[in-house]
Amino acid sequence: EEDPEIGTPEHCGGLVSISGIDELGVMPTRGTLENKIESAMIISPTGRSFSLDARVQRVVVLDRRDFDKQIAHQAQNNGAEIHVKSSLKEVKEDEVKTSEGTLKCKIVVDARGVSSLVQKDREGILQSAQYEVYANWIEKERIEVYFDQEKYPGFFAWIIPTSTDIAKVGVAGKGINAAVALENFLTQKGKHSIVRKVFAPIWIKGPIENFVSKNIVTIGDAAGQSKPTTAGGIYSCGLGGIFAGRAISKFLESGKPDDLLEYQKTWHEKFGQEFENMLLARKLLERLDNKTIDKLFESVTPQILEEIAKEGMFDFHTVSIAKLLGVKGSVKAVQAILGSEFRRLLT
Repeated sequence: EEDPEIGTPEHCGGLVSISGIDELGVMPTRGTLENKIESAMIISPTGRSFSLDARVQRVVVLDRRDFDKQIAHQAQNNGAEIHVKSSLKEVKEDEVKTSEGTLKCKIVVDARGVSSLVQKDREGILQSAQYEVYANWIEKERIEVYFDQEKYPGFFAWIIPTSTDIAKVGVAGKGINAAVALENFLTQKGKHSIVRKVFAPIWIKGPIENFVSKNIVTIGDAAGQSKPTTAGGIYSCGLGGIFAGRAISKFLESGKPDDLLEYQKTWHEKFGQEFENMLLARKLLERLDNKTIDKLFESVTPQILEEIAKEGMFDFHTVSIAKLLGVKGSVKAVQAILGSEFRRLLT
């Protein structure tokens, strides 16, 4: 770990479903589970809004610093050796050079995050800012998402409550100064205190072409396994690590390269179609202007919101997006923008 502490700095919003962390096999401790979310308020550029019931989806907010430490402890108990403030210098065939010396290895797992993608494809990266904020306008059990293509092009602003009057508040967007955009957003919200500031790139372009290259296995954000719609990745990146670990174990026993390649195949079987749909949804969002977004909000009905609450899944959410976009009165406008690509999202 190149940083001096596991889990720090905390870039993540910490949102995940209970079913998602169940599948990861890491049950958060009481201290790690910060908050339970009851609803999500979605707000248009002119202030129109609708609320999604999140109770069926069982969405929670994790303290990512504690959660990462919990995972590290679990790994250590299973034989891992952990070194902090130790950075990678060079990868060779059977060894890696680090700031602490040289390590012999058969497999290198690249989990460096978005930073490893910066030189490969800057188009897939947005700058984000997220502050920990104290304010009395924060609703403890309600996420808020603000769309505005002029202020946050291609993304949005968010409020993720962690406790009473405490939240992670952030923005991201293409070609913006995220710090300035967030400061302006907070000023409009009202009186507040900022107790932590984090700035980080996020990846929104989907999975990279090859998860495995010779003896290097890439996982998580470094493999582009975070959601193209929200850049969230606790579930999809976490399972990427699990699938990679299983494939590596099998390969070390058999020596067959195909066993190592099974990792990418398994991840794509689980997430491939969903990520393709999310990329289509992202393409749509990037083409919408504020006027069109407001028209879409006008068309959202209580029936649609009820269907999403009952049938939607937090970790696989393009069905919910399609329902919102396919409501009466908005289909023609959306199809004019994306044509056949939108119809693919609805099938």
